[in-house]
Amino acid sequence: MEEKLIINFTPTGMIPTKEMTPHVPVSVSEIVEDVHRVSELGITMAHLHARDAVTGKPAYEKEIYADILAGIRKYAPTLVLCVSLSGRDFSELEQRSDAVLLKGDLKPDMGSLTLSSLNFNTQASINSPQMVQDLARVMKENGVVPELEVFDNGMINYAKYLEVKKLIQPPYYFNLLFGNIACAQADLLHTGVMINDLPKNSFWSLAGIGNNQLKMNSLAVAVGGGVRVGIEDNIWYDTSRTKLATNYEMIERIHVIAEANERGIMTPEEFRKKMNMNPGNGSYGRDFT
Repeated sequence: MEEKLIINFTPTGMIPTKEMTPHVPVSVSEIVEDVHRVSELGITMAHLHARDAVTGKPAYEKEIYADILAGIRKYAPTLVLCVSLSGRDFSELEQRSDAVLLKGDLKPDMGSLTLSSLNFNTQASINSPQMVQDLARVMKENGVVPELEVFDNGMINYAKYLEVKKLIQPPYYFNLLFGNIACAQADLLHTGVMINDLPKNSFWSLAGIGNNQLKMNSLAVAVGGGVRVGIEDNIWYDTSRTKLATNYEMIERIHVIAEANERGIMTPEEFRKKMNMNPGNGSYGRDFT
């Protein structure tokens, strides 16, 4: 029997704006409602980005994340929640790690950790070796599990380096992202090599940037992996770019593809057990030893 499908829902991201698509959730209430709706349909986890309430621009403050996490957990107290620690707009450790410091019912289960610097189309994401190690250390100290973001094979090798330094420990969860202009491309060769290079005891999801999202999601479902899916990576429903997608439509389509491949959806509770995480319902993250 195939492993159940991990659905990692990415509703917002840092790039989509209301001018680009009216469907992107930006405010706390919009993000909470989108996650609530798709969690009732069936997802495993949510990868969350905060936005400033006035400008709509990316934000890092733990107070905003606290409102998002509290709102989601009111309806879905076991859903696995990951906060973004992105370096695309914020360069200081105190900014990037702020949300990791939340405690109790507001504690995130996971924090994103991009394992090296990279270039996007018009912007760099700077992740120095020291920053990556410091973020991993802060997460471990606060019982937050890293969501390991990988855009090429070198980043997987760096994850193994962090393992040797005992800054991360298995079981691991990797997002493998394909189709960015300066990184691994969305083809079978890049995909196979990266999956093959993952450390032991790793769970993984495939993501595709832009038009590559549906292709990489479909491939992941077919070969037994998980999917990362949402407006963060692609605002369009179709590859011809004639219809702007809603997050609900994207998750609904993944369910159709999963059913066609005879794969059930991994529940948050099942994922928590596989990742040695706390059970939710007020107990979040992982107790590192």
